[in-house]
Amino acid sequence: MGSLSSPNSFQNDNVDLVVIGGGPTGLLSAVLARQQGLTVCVIEDDKDGPLKLGRADALNARTQQYLEVVGVLKELRSKGIECNTSSTFSEGVFKSRQSQWWTSLEHCLHKNFLMIGQPEVESALLGLFDHPVSYKEQVVSISEDDRGVSVNTSLGRIVHGKYAIAADGARSMVRSSLGISFTGTKPEMVWAVLDTFIDTDFPVCSEIITFQLNGQSRVSWIPRERGMARFYILLDGDINQARAEQSIRDHMAPHRIDFVKTEWFSTFEVKERIASSFVSKEGSGRIILAGDAAHVHSVNGGQGLNTGVADAFGLGWRIAMAVRAEKAAPEVASRLIKSYDTERRSVAQDVINVAARLVRDTMHTAKQYVATIEKNAGYITGMGVSYDGTGSALISESEHGIWKAGRRCPDLALLKPGSGQQTQSEPQRLYSIPRYGQFLIVQVGTSQVGDDQHQSQGAALYLTIRTPNHDNSGQACGLSIDERQEFRADDVSESDACVVVVRPDMYIGYVGNETGAEEYIAGFLA
Repeated sequence: MGSLSSPNSFQNDNVDLVVIGGGPTGLLSAVLARQQGLTVCVIEDDKDGPLKLGRADALNARTQQYLEVVGVLKELRSKGIECNTSSTFSEGVFKSRQSQWWTSLEHCLHKNFLMIGQPEVESALLGLFDHPVSYKEQVVSISEDDRGVSVNTSLGRIVHGKYAIAADGARSMVRSSLGISFTGTKPEMVWAVLDTFIDTDFPVCSEIITFQLNGQSRVSWIPRERGMARFYILLDGDINQARAEQSIRDHMAPHRIDFVKTEWFSTFEVKERIASSFVSKEGSGRIILAGDAAHVHSVNGGQGLNTGVADAFGLGWRIAMAVRAEKAAPEVASRLIKSYDTERRSVAQDVINVAARLVRDTMHTAKQYVATIEKNAGYITGMGVSYDGTGSALISESEHGIWKAGRRCPDLALLKPGSGQQTQSEPQRLYSIPRYGQFLIVQVGTSQVGDDQHQSQGAALYLTIRTPNHDNSGQACGLSIDERQEFRADDVSESDACVVVVRPDMYIGYVGNETGAEEYIAGFLA
């Protein structure tokens, strides 16, 4: 379990991966690396321990899928609040309630935000990390060569790694030292945020409520774990807690609200910026930016932590494969890392654009604000984020039926052949099967069950779990077959016959036939 460390806690400063930053992006990166057998060092230069209050407050549907694969979703769901309805309130009454963009999601189990604070997310990830985190240790300098990365710290340590992930926030020292530009816009908007326990006669509900006053939507209320309320308040002029509370009272009128206990009050200035490259040496290096070090935007739409988690989830398997392939196949390692920059930088720019539209619509009616949410629901839920059309080397543009390369893998409900509702009341979900780092080969075809004369009814999904395999010299020698299972799924039929390669980040890389799938996989290994 991750814990606070001292300089003497570290016996080995030569690792596969150095992670700079101990927030959710950095911690998840470290957990994923350890799950794949890499050695890791995590350095956090800002905090003196795990986060206790504030920061991010919601996990979208796609992030919940990721964290199910990682193994922490069940714990977080036991503490958080499900929320899939956005409401508007004005002139003392609810004007509208919308949830269609959640309830209409297909091939998705959790059709909601999970409202839960960042401290809980960090705590869950620390529970999976089996090494100490070095808090309050500053990175003084970082350098790289063709063999690896060297990190000099304020404790006099030199940590050597084959790769480094810089998840050290919007003011990233690593990004600055690399000379990577961080450009964008800076709207003249400053928000206050309040985590508080309230007493009110307002009809409390598990909904995100946007309050409209004088034709603008400057207050939002988000339900939180432990009965807490999170408020976002857009203010002009001097910003302080008293003015934020008064603005909330004005927007919630005629209902009464008393602030019983406030745990956290903060402000944030809206900035919309993206790094010119997410990988050092213009995409060919060993130092990789993730999370706020790579992109920042407004909090509207709840995409900050979720985008950082997606960065980590898309990066972890690439680094593990690159570490194992770099000696025998350095071109494969380079292609893997470059594809992260191609895919995630494209998505980050789209996220910034969506958040920008939302934050500017707070100056308009709640109806317009919610309409903007609906138009951009694919990014807010996370389920519409895709990599097709980005030019990624790891996407072979192809599709058949519900499968499309570059899109998320559908989370299908699976039944064992021959089972029915009487014998299996709860189907197994596809996302519950693979471990992180594994490839999933989905072959759709006609089921063959029993003796040679018998065929079961309908189509079957043959799921083959495959793990990157390397010999003792580091030479890639294929994807070893860990297991092969057969299921039925109501979402496929015999006419859907095809072979699908699902990458470890649960995005589809290839759709077609068995020969094409093998050729696609070979591209990772030679």
